Amino acid sequence: MEEKTLKFASVSLAVLAVLVCALFPALPKLHTWQVERWEQLLAEEEYAQSQTQMNDLVLRESGTMNGHEGQLKLRLPQGVTGDIVSVVNDYVTQTVRVEIPETDPGYFDSYPVSGSSNHIAMLSYATKSGGGIIEIEMDQVYEIETEYDSEYYYFDFLTPQEVYDKVVVIDAGHGGRVPGATKQGVNEKDIDLAIVLQLQEIFAESGENIGVYFTRTDDSNPTFDQRVQLANKSGADLFISVHNNSTRSGRFSSVRGTQVMYDETSEASRNFAQICLEEVTGRLGSRDKGLVEGDSIYIIRTSEVPVALIEVGFMTNKEELELLRSEEYQRAAAQGIYNAVLRAFAEGY
Repeated sequence: MEEKTLKFASVSLAVLAVLVCALFPALPKLHTWQVERWEQLLAEEEYAQSQTQMNDLVLRESGTMNGHEGQLKLRLPQGVTGDIVSVVNDYVTQTVRVEIPETDPGYFDSYPVSGSSNHIAMLSYATKSGGGIIEIEMDQVYEIETEYDSEYYYFDFLTPQEVYDKVVVIDAGHGGRVPGATKQGVNEKDIDLAIVLQLQEIFAESGENIGVYFTRTDDSNPTFDQRVQLANKSGADLFISVHNNSTRSGRFSSVRGTQVMYDETSEASRNFAQICLEEVTGRLGSRDKGLVEGDSIYIIRTSEVPVALIEVGFMTNKEELELLRSEEYQRAAAQGIYNAVLRAFAEGY
């Protein structure tokens, strides 16, 4: 009996050892998936809390109007002029939000929106004190051209490629209740955003006809799907996500430098990541920590366009953390990313 017990224990330990050896390489990916799932749940919860309860709105189909295929027109309520109507295009959710003051609730039952539904995924409305809201959820990212007369407000839909020579999507990592890495009271989400805001300024000052769409320019936290779909649904030429690194233990160490993650199934993504690595390290003078396969990351494996996730520096290195907190270093990182974009376009992206 004792001999059988020992044999059973030996076999069990051997099986356990084999399982540990087989699963050990996957442990980092399992941890990544667990963290991503937690962050995704928080982002979905924040997004749901920010939404207004909407009702379906019926579109009166009328095909082509005034020579514009896909144009919509909104009949203005009596006493409301076009100059007081507010229109906001939320590229991240592909939603146009129209606020109409002084609107009677019965207005929305009178088919106020007509035109073609070629570009519309959903049309809805909500009433509020002193007015109403119409939301036009589109099937992809569009630029909106508007005009109005005494009776109607008109909307025309243009693809980004009809407006710009090239299109880039820039993602500032984390945000909202998801701080990312945190050291000495400094949140990664804030450094990521600071670099992206510097990059926004550089693009604005460049004079290049490049359409640049940002997943966030404030302390919001879009879902992973919203971030990557901004790239996919805009038909972007390049997709860049800006992050900062930490050691797995989270403790301070001598490890420092810049890494770039890429989609290992895409040669274009790998080549673009190499360009980003060279340009950012060249501008910062940071240590080249190489390229990292990134298909464990949702926005990388789901991207339909060349993608690079740039880990600018290590927050768990005291010297590098101080650099990352400085506006000068953030500007240099942004300039490196900008240079990478221009170089990629020059090389045929």
